[in-house]
Amino acid sequence: MLGNRQRIIDFSTRHKLLLASGFGPWVREGALLSYGPDTDASTRRAAVYVDKILRGARPDELPIEQPTKFQLLINSRTAKSLGLDIPPTLLATADEVIE
Repeated sequence: MLGNRQRIIDFSTRHKLLLASGFGPWVREGALLSYGPDTDASTRRAAVYVDKILRGARPDELPIEQPTKFQLLINSRTAKSLGLDIPPTLLATADEVIE
């Protein structure tokens, strides 16, 4: 799906379909909204794991971690093109609003 992300976004825009994702880049490129793990925070946590392994830790002994920070992104430009009014309370709770 990542390789076809722009095609999927273009298709949903052309056919006036609501498109939600779990990753922010989709919203920045035209999807309506996304709610999912903060990829920057997940990348930082992965770097900590790599560091531990390079220092000799056994991967099978490291605890499995789940994301703890999630982000809501809303593309208000896409909402307007779809004729949607996003409630101000939802916009206020979003981590990022694309204008």
